[in-house]
Amino acid sequence: MSQDWSGDPFADPNDPAAQEREQRRREREEKRRQRAEKKTRKEERQKPDEPASPAVPPPPPRTPEQEFWDEDPEPEPAQPEAAEPAEAPDTAEAAEPAEAPDTAAPPDTPRPQPGSVAIDESSERINAEQDAEFWAFEDDGDPDLAAGAGDGGRRGRREGGGARRGGVLAGLRRHPFRVAVLIVAILVLWFLYALFQPFHGDGSGKVQVKIPKGSSVSEVGDLLSEKGVIGGSYLFGAVDASTLFQMQATIEGKRSELYAGSFTLAEGMSYSAAIDALAVPPVKRTTTVTIPEGLARQQAAALVRQNEVPGNYVKKTVKSQYLDPADYGGKNAKSLEGFLFPNTFELKPKAPVADLVELQLEDFKRQIKKVKMGYAKSKNLTVYDVLIIASMVEDEAGVPEQRKLVASVIYNRLHEGMPLGIDATIRFATGNWSKPLTESELAVDSPYNTRTNQGLPPGPINSPGLAAIEAAAHPKETGFLFYVTDPKGCNELTFAKTEAEFEKAVAAYNKAREEAGGNAPSSCGE
Repeated sequence: MSQDWSGDPFADPNDPAAQEREQRRREREEKRRQRAEKKTRKEERQKPDEPASPAVPPPPPRTPEQEFWDEDPEPEPAQPEAAEPAEAPDTAEAAEPAEAPDTAAPPDTPRPQPGSVAIDESSERINAEQDAEFWAFEDDGDPDLAAGAGDGGRRGRREGGGARRGGVLAGLRRHPFRVAVLIVAILVLWFLYALFQPFHGDGSGKVQVKIPKGSSVSEVGDLLSEKGVIGGSYLFGAVDASTLFQMQATIEGKRSELYAGSFTLAEGMSYSAAIDALAVPPVKRTTTVTIPEGLARQQAAALVRQNEVPGNYVKKTVKSQYLDPADYGGKNAKSLEGFLFPNTFELKPKAPVADLVELQLEDFKRQIKKVKMGYAKSKNLTVYDVLIIASMVEDEAGVPEQRKLVASVIYNRLHEGMPLGIDATIRFATGNWSKPLTESELAVDSPYNTRTNQGLPPGPINSPGLAAIEAAAHPKETGFLFYVTDPKGCNELTFAKTEAEFEKAVAAYNKAREEAGGNAPSSCGE
């Protein structure tokens, strides 16, 4: 015993329990050997003609360490063992005498004699318990072990089964941080897949989309989502296609490069494909018409014809259902002159001229709301009167800085009861827009002849812009009553408070004109 357990650091040669376990191990090995021999002899008797199969070698002896871990922590008391009944072999074999038990047999139990087998209820019970104990410790595939025979088997099954059942879940409970990292990694991968759409195509079919001017990236994304150009929601609806479209536009640095206009896109496009399509200026499918400031209706009509807008502009600008001049103080207005706001307008191909007139009138309504009319009303002037003054300022002021000075001269002359003497009104009356006015034209009998008539003309002489309207509503306060073209300036005027100052300025202008060979003097080309 001491030699067998010399390598076991936990063995104690004098420990009765260790001695008992060693004895029981040897008994089991002997029983295993006897069973193997018995099986071999039985097979030889059943098949005498066949060569006997080699005897099954006994399993290798179990090490003390294995015995130590297989045994119960608290060994059970040793029980007397009786010799197992065996079939009579062909040749008699002396049974190995069993070691006497620690406790004496009961007096009423006969002790079996050497070489004989005693069979009674007690021996059968002891043998059954020994067999159960033997097979409970077998590890060579015996079904009793799989079924968990014995207390050790049941305990091993509980421990083994617990490990199998709780392997993954127990690992997750032991490492919650790793679980959180795994979930975050999955969500990030899912988000990146939804954002970059690596296997997404360029869509199919055709979808007409019109991006309004001034739309934000968010509004563009919502519009594309509504039209089906981009679609889908991700992360259980927490992130929609419009949000991913904005993120992709930000990543590509194209938030400010998306154009407004009409586009032909496709259904189910990827975000990158939609952004690339909107980053290219759309093919123009409209007619663009620009009406500059200071043009009368007759002048604008020629420009409209050049842009091939169908219809008669002069006839369509006499009156309109979209604006009534009387609402602005023009009760006796003969046309929409002055209300046709100058700007750049886009029309559908082959759109009639009435559409252009409607756009001009709607634009005027928006722009006139920006002008404060308090000062003009204090002078008993209506909005229509301001438009008349603004139309003259638009034509007379050659530079933006002198608009309010020209308006101040008009206000001062009206206050003094002097004729305005503005030649631009005579050009309107005669239709002479560019040539020098003749003596007869200067004396034309027309309410628009401000040389022969006091006060304002009956209506505006062109379409003034917002800056001219602002100047007419808020003129600069000066004492100027006259102005004449400055021969040394570029489209600038010389202003005078008295008639003497005015005559002096006129003489300087005429001299410069003579020196220019009769042409209007100007220093713009210098």
